[in-house]
Amino acid sequence: MEKTFIQPSIAVLISSLIAIRSYRRKSLDFSGALSGFIVMAIHFAVGYRFGAMLLAFFFTSSKLTKVGEEKKRKVDADFKEGGQRNWIQVFFNSGIATVLSVIIGNLTGWEDKCLDSKESVLITSLIGGIIGHYSCCNGDTWSSEIGVLSNDQPRLITTFKPVRRGTNGGVTKTGLVAALAAGSVIGLTFVLVGFFTTRCSNGMTMKQLLVVPISAVAGLLGSIIDSLLGATLQFSGFCTVRNKVVGKPGPTVKKISGLSILDNNTVNLVSILLTTLLTSIACVYIF
Repeated sequence: MEKTFIQPSIAVLISSLIAIRSYRRKSLDFSGALSGFIVMAIHFAVGYRFGAMLLAFFFTSSKLTKVGEEKKRKVDADFKEGGQRNWIQVFFNSGIATVLSVIIGNLTGWEDKCLDSKESVLITSLIGGIIGHYSCCNGDTWSSEIGVLSNDQPRLITTFKPVRRGTNGGVTKTGLVAALAAGSVIGLTFVLVGFFTTRCSNGMTMKQLLVVPISAVAGLLGSIIDSLLGATLQFSGFCTVRNKVVGKPGPTVKKISGLSILDNNTVNLVSILLTTLLTSIACVYIF
């Protein structure tokens, strides 16, 4: 009863404070703040580790989005001041993990479980999926936000030919290293918060530290999958009027790469889904 009352209350309190703060600082618009409150409260209510991973992604990506805004404004045709996100972006970046969290909560009686397939293969796969989800989100964001500011020449991931900054599927060495680091941050968050909040039947073993390299690989993998989809199924062209890379064809747009099949949100969703699935399988196999 104590757990049933206290943790949801803490979840609502933390989520409310962060949603209000994010709205005031223009990291989220009103719809983004409201939807962010909902998904954040669910994450924290199921397990502090899940909420912490969501916050690690949200805070680091929000900070990086605001770094070098002047340079990004010149490159990004869809640039928004402060990188303000709406409810669509919130759900595309946290919807799958929220569903997995709810499933875990229902299976465990809303009691946070250790990452150990000996206890339950299903629970381990679901937890692994959430780790992969946020490693992918963080990896893709760090790769984009840091890569565009680097002096590296972007190259299209499918042909390795030089492309303009802002081209979907364009990658840099700096961006790929950033994706690895971003995934590692998610893994470290999961392990450190879990050390203080999660009880394992066999104790918190050193094997749990394997989450860090797993999440690092997931961050890199998610970024690569996103780039492959962006280079092939998402249109990129150079607009001679705006003098920027744009995501839609037009009379003043010269095609660079890709097809007009997916937009940025759906590319993110597919890459998250694939990385979530692969990380889930890896965690079952390793743990």
